[in-house]
Amino acid sequence: MHNIQLAASQIIQQVLVDGRNLNQVLDESLSRKSVWTHQQRAALQDLSYGTLRFYGQLRAILALLLHKPLSDQRIYYVLLVALYQLNYSKAAQHAVVDHAVRSAQMLHPKISGLVNAILRNFLRKSAKLLEQATHRAEGKYSYPQWWIDEMNAQYGERSEDILTAGNQHPPMTLRVNRQHVTADEYATKLERQAMSLRHIEHDALQLEKPVGVDKLPGFRDGLVSVQDAGAQYAARLLDVHDGMRVLDACAAPGGKTAHILESAQVEMVALDKDKQRLDRVAENVQRLGLNAQLMVGDAAEPDDWWDGQLFHRILADVPCSASGVVRRHPDIKWLRRRKDIQGFATQQIAILSTLWQLLAQDGKLLYATCSVFQQENEQVISAFLAQQSDAVRLPIALPDKSSGQLLPNDLHDGFFYALLHKTI
Repeated sequence: MHNIQLAASQIIQQVLVDGRNLNQVLDESLSRKSVWTHQQRAALQDLSYGTLRFYGQLRAILALLLHKPLSDQRIYYVLLVALYQLNYSKAAQHAVVDHAVRSAQMLHPKISGLVNAILRNFLRKSAKLLEQATHRAEGKYSYPQWWIDEMNAQYGERSEDILTAGNQHPPMTLRVNRQHVTADEYATKLERQAMSLRHIEHDALQLEKPVGVDKLPGFRDGLVSVQDAGAQYAARLLDVHDGMRVLDACAAPGGKTAHILESAQVEMVALDKDKQRLDRVAENVQRLGLNAQLMVGDAAEPDDWWDGQLFHRILADVPCSASGVVRRHPDIKWLRRRKDIQGFATQQIAILSTLWQLLAQDGKLLYATCSVFQQENEQVISAFLAQQSDAVRLPIALPDKSSGQLLPNDLHDGFFYALLHKTI
């Protein structure tokens, strides 16, 4: 077990110190551990995700326990992982401490005794230390201070619920392929396999407990896909009909592309600037038995890929801070900087303005982000409408009756949608 703990600490260090993407580092680590069992691999993922999810709190606790900086910073990350285990896992406390000491001995034998003392001190004073950690906002919410400030300024009393939702384990939601089976029919298949679920709406079924896709009936045959309920609104809001020419810009990994194709018989162009990510779109489309024209290209530079034919519908699922999906990607909280948000907003309005020129008259464009920052959402749309005289924002129906901002909760992640009509 101590090898898993040590491996997790090395992953955390690469993310926090080197600024690397968690999924990429985790994949690289797992690729070097081909002999590990499924249980060991799952444990490594849990320790990596969990430690980053609660890094703000764990860092605050460790600051209270350390009287001076460690001479070897690698030990700092071993302690973070161990504190996560002691506070959030079901592992035996003595085993966690013992494994941390062994990990420290492998890295810096002279510090192993200090690791033992620090962790046992935490166990003796855990209640007091956990309470003291909440005295600072970063320790209470496990977000950087600038992020907390933005949420408070933009959402007021709702900000605490948004921050709390971002620290929960994400739900596993399925999208039923209506071309092959109804949601009720598929729910029956799941119930026959003793899988508890709830029918959220339309084609979305949420499992009480996540399972591997190999456990889902008919997954390989295209009966169902895994897709957050909030993301499933895109295909419905875009209002596609048979015979239309549709562009999904920034299409990877392909969930929205596939959902649109499941909804109507359309001529689909799926665009993404990343060839490797576009391969994932191909995999999704092929598994579901659908057809799309896949193109590598930058949505902001259509001269490199556009054939001159206008589109009846465009989904502009633009690059963003991903602040609405941090429970699925907890490293985002610690890798983003306040200045990044304005950078995304500048990129977003450039893409939106460019794609607008590819939309036919009387066509519709759906602007989408997985962000909760208004700078990337309402402010981008307001700026665009101020400069585009032939654009009208249409009302859309969302469950919380919002104008377009879905906030993360137990049903879905955080998303923003704005439906724009190109007037004649």
